[in-house]
Amino acid sequence: MRRTFFVFLAFLATMAAHAQLQSPDAFLGYPLGSRYTPHHRIVSYFQHAAQQAPAQLRLTSYGVTNEGRPLLLAAISSAENIARLDAIRDNNRNLSRSGTGSGTIANAPVVVWLSYNVHGNEPSSSEAAMKTLYALLSKGDAQTQQWLSNTVVLIDPCLNPDGRDRYVNWFNSVVGKDANALLAAREHREPWPGGRVNHYYFDLNRDWAWQTQKESQQRLAVYQQWMPQVHVDFHEQGINNPYYFAPAAEPYHEVITPWQRRFQETIGRNHARYFDENGWLYFTREVFDLFYPAYGDTYPLYNGAIGMTYEQAGGPGGGLAAITATEDTLKLQDRIAHHFTTGMSTVETASKNATELMKNFQDYFTNAVNGNFSDYKSFVLRARAGDEERMATLRQLLTRNGIVFGTSKGNGKGYNYATGREENFTLAAEDLVVPANQAKGALVRVLFEPNPKLSDSVTYDITAWSLPYVYGLEGYAVRSNITANYKPSTTAVPTEVPVGDPRSVYAYVAPWNGMRAAGFAAQLLQKGFRLRFAQRAFTVGGKNFERGSLILLRNGQDETAWGGILQTAAAAGVNLAPVSSGFVERGLDFGSSSVRPLAAPRVALIAGEGTNYNAVGEVWHYFEQELDYPVTLVNSTDFGRTDWSQFNVLVLADGDYRFLNEKTSTDVLRNWISKGGKLIALQGALSQLAALDWGLKARKSEDGGDPRNNYGLLRRYEDRERNEIPNFTPGSIYRVELDNSHPLAFGYPGTYYTLRQDDRSYDFLADGGWNVGVVKKERPLAGFVGNRLQPRLQDAMILGVQEMGNGEIVMFADDVLFRAFWENGKLLFANALFLVGQ
Repeated sequence: MRRTFFVFLAFLATMAAHAQLQSPDAFLGYPLGSRYTPHHRIVSYFQHAAQQAPAQLRLTSYGVTNEGRPLLLAAISSAENIARLDAIRDNNRNLSRSGTGSGTIANAPVVVWLSYNVHGNEPSSSEAAMKTLYALLSKGDAQTQQWLSNTVVLIDPCLNPDGRDRYVNWFNSVVGKDANALLAAREHREPWPGGRVNHYYFDLNRDWAWQTQKESQQRLAVYQQWMPQVHVDFHEQGINNPYYFAPAAEPYHEVITPWQRRFQETIGRNHARYFDENGWLYFTREVFDLFYPAYGDTYPLYNGAIGMTYEQAGGPGGGLAAITATEDTLKLQDRIAHHFTTGMSTVETASKNATELMKNFQDYFTNAVNGNFSDYKSFVLRARAGDEERMATLRQLLTRNGIVFGTSKGNGKGYNYATGREENFTLAAEDLVVPANQAKGALVRVLFEPNPKLSDSVTYDITAWSLPYVYGLEGYAVRSNITANYKPSTTAVPTEVPVGDPRSVYAYVAPWNGMRAAGFAAQLLQKGFRLRFAQRAFTVGGKNFERGSLILLRNGQDETAWGGILQTAAAAGVNLAPVSSGFVERGLDFGSSSVRPLAAPRVALIAGEGTNYNAVGEVWHYFEQELDYPVTLVNSTDFGRTDWSQFNVLVLADGDYRFLNEKTSTDVLRNWISKGGKLIALQGALSQLAALDWGLKARKSEDGGDPRNNYGLLRRYEDRERNEIPNFTPGSIYRVELDNSHPLAFGYPGTYYTLRQDDRSYDFLADGGWNVGVVKKERPLAGFVGNRLQPRLQDAMILGVQEMGNGEIVMFADDVLFRAFWENGKLLFANALFLVGQ
């Protein structure tokens, strides 16, 4: 009786609190779907709802974007659940074995996380988020309130506010008094770079596992605290496509459990019921697979949830209204209605299956800690000399993902990632051991397994990402458990601060073995320090130093700045070795011509029309967030109007550059290089240079077959997509043989692991060219490569330098900065920037 009384009081409190809650239409002053809502007004609506319905809604800001916009998370449930929300969250973490206890599923609500607008120019979902919030808080809907009695709904209304506002502000500035549904209208032609991406032009839906971006890092920290049972990522696609919802297409990764597969089907059938009632078209099991680990559907799946993507027709081409290929008019109101329907249907299905969801969630992590997700039971990363920084960066990634790791000693045997063979190894105290029998066991397998199995080679993204290759580390996959010390470990690189007065030394030497050394050099050059670097290995003061080592002579430096050099190095995480003489025991003395001055580069990066915005963003992010070094972004259309004497380094990221097809412009570029400029060209830009007869030759695709056999022309239409597979690689890893006597490869052992993403291939350079990195007869170490393409990717130049007059072209056939998580390639770009051509 007392419980009934208190529930009645809670109901009255909820009714009173909701009295002033306005609908989105009333609050905004216009009907949802009649115009796009700027991000700050979405924030205002969620804040209004939190003020008017505090008994059922808790709103928090979990961070800010690069441009200062807030990132929000709203928790909606019954008043009783909101009152104990912290306990529910902690219990959920314990169920996932990420907390301090084991958790209980008795009376535990299911947690459903709805993520909206990760791609800023797929804007209908944030509008739907407001409608969904209002519906969940609607006091008059008894059915919805019943769902919330055993369900906590988490709403992130906009994962990418910077991208959304870039699109919305542009659209609202060009749309007329009335929307124009004709696709020829300018409101359907979004300018470069578009709103899909964040401030640095990164696709946040490719960053869940890697967390290279500020938004991802802040969001995933909160996600790890909640560990929901269901996660939905709302998207938009081309205007002519019907709605897409689960179940997904093959390939599925093998760690996805039968239960996770079945429940996708359960949710999909519930969506279909509503769509059938309304006569709406939809499709399932096509296009959107579940393999690459950094999506908003796969990452939750690999963390025990039911992860799903929902795709509505629209996107940047949708505007407020668009005429489709069937001559229907797709309106924003329709797009909102579809996303609203699947969102509410997801909550309904989760609520009705809450007991089963919670039981299978608990079982998932029981299986994980028992090591049932992987045949490999341990993964070993060995710390060679010079690997300390990359090991620390890897530890940081594992920590962000909640992955347990430790150290051990002794002997073992496992699959050597470098050779592809079972080999013996000896563990040292600095080596890293990652067990598969842990709460994150499924994610551990996905991130570490040498070569994940593809059930279908038609896939949406790269097919290889194993972390030993990404980080360029010696690794072993072991089929037995390794006893190790799994206490929390620091991610910092130990820094030895030399004692003594800097004014009493002859010089300091810093090893060139990672991005911290590159960042240290960048800071010193900006402060006016004079630097030198060694082109050959040497020994001085009983210490050995490899090629590329930085040398800071005391003579010629500003005395005040020199007095703080040790603090600058410590802040950068760089070890400085004091040297009392330039007379070396081995190698060449500091006055040798092989010890070269390191001048400060003046860098331009071409951006804008014709460039790949993701690739430009990778370089821009690299300079600002990793090197902290200035770079000037120049519009591609301004190439002919730019005074290039202001710069001595020009970066061409992947793209299709119009000026490279114009003789006048290419003559200007060649003249600038010949006078001492350095051109760094990547991927598609390199392909265009190959057409200029500047010493680089691209290989042509093979012909379709024997012209005498016309049967080769006979193909089935339904196989049109698969007919391209033999000449295709969505992303595969190759071992590259390095000439590490060349400055482009300083700081590396004799090998580098590259990610091949296309069919472009280049002959070895001749006539003054340096083939710094080549693939010989190697087959891919991991990932899918079509059988016809494989031979063409062999015996090819991957990294090269072509001298041209007093300048040079640095050539990267592949993306060494891929999505900012390809750690193994970052020092290559620093070498190209600072060391090549000095």
